[in-house]
Amino acid sequence: MKIVVPALIKRNMALFALSQSFTGAGMQFIYGLGPLMIVGISGSNDLAGLSVALIGLSRFLVSYPIGKITDSYGRKPGILLGLALALVGTLIIAFGQNMSHLVWVIVGILIFGMGMNAAQQMRVGATDMFPSVLRGQALGYIALGTFAGLILSPAVVNLGERLSESGLGNALVLPWLMLPVLIIIGAVLVYFVRPDPKTIGQNLAHYYPGYVEPQHAVGSGTKFSGGSLMAYVPTRLAIAANAAAQGNMSIVMVLTSLVLQHHGHSLTAIAWAHLFHSAGMFAFSIPIGKLSDRIGRAKIMYPGLILTIAGAALVGLTTGYISITFGTFLVGIGWAMTNVASTALLADEVDTSMRGRAIGTNDSWAGGTSLVLSIITGPLISALGLPASGVFAALVAGVPLLMWGWSLRKVHN
Repeated sequence: MKIVVPALIKRNMALFALSQSFTGAGMQFIYGLGPLMIVGISGSNDLAGLSVALIGLSRFLVSYPIGKITDSYGRKPGILLGLALALVGTLIIAFGQNMSHLVWVIVGILIFGMGMNAAQQMRVGATDMFPSVLRGQALGYIALGTFAGLILSPAVVNLGERLSESGLGNALVLPWLMLPVLIIIGAVLVYFVRPDPKTIGQNLAHYYPGYVEPQHAVGSGTKFSGGSLMAYVPTRLAIAANAAAQGNMSIVMVLTSLVLQHHGHSLTAIAWAHLFHSAGMFAFSIPIGKLSDRIGRAKIMYPGLILTIAGAALVGLTTGYISITFGTFLVGIGWAMTNVASTALLADEVDTSMRGRAIGTNDSWAGGTSLVLSIITGPLISALGLPASGVFAALVAGVPLLMWGWSLRKVHN
């Protein structure tokens, strides 16, 4: 049966994608500028991974609670709360960096990260509004909106550098002072999404006449439990794959900034390298989503992990700008494949009434993994050097592949 997407849902998706296009630049600042800010204030390379670790901590802390809020009150209130927190965080970061006060920068990054990760419930909203055969594609549209925003990141950083050269401020502060305007525009766009995506998800047959949602492995009428996600093999593997891809990427993002700075490249050059990484993360999200809808989630998720392994090796073991940038691009596209497929799989298997918490649990595992590995990265670089950290990132992404192989072995036995 050919499924026709109603105009109302197309409108809502356009609003979500546009919102992401305005708010997406901020997370790029964390990965591109964050390590330089922390090392510059602290004077210690051991703390190089702290900014990325704080994003992992913020994701770990906020993802499940915000999922519970959106399951109870709707997706929009949770998303708007997140954007409000992110706006406050940007101002605190700018203040702390301007004062060279590490504690304020840390507090600001944590609040900003909690806000931006809470706003990731847009992904849940996207899966709510589409039947299972189109959910991967829907996630792709949200991710593409994020990429459109990330294109702004090098331009904003470059503008900050130019203003700084003119004596108008600190090049690491000015981008954060520009970001609130973009966040406010993004929040206004979310406000006009109607009705709430959760309402649509609970009444899909109304919007797609004749459509019958497949039975969920984790259904309504029962109390949500993270244990139920871990007990079911497909959802357990999806969570493990997403966590490993996020952990791999967290290490690589720290390495990329430090390696390129070590070789004398400018902040703008570093921002461009991260843009190529972001292109991998988001630019191909629609074809990735469509392919996951067509051939299945697993056939996208596990090859994605393999690409993150290859990318980490290039970033850690090579020295040229092009090879490092290509490596970070591979990590980005591998993460995209794993993230889109794992999120869509969870949306397929979990009832709408529990979907916010299920995807929040997935994000919490990813955040916890990112937190631990980001903290390890700085001391690992200091003790063993950049190549060892690249190899470690590759090994991290290999763990879910071993889990998958073991599960197949058990099935065949």
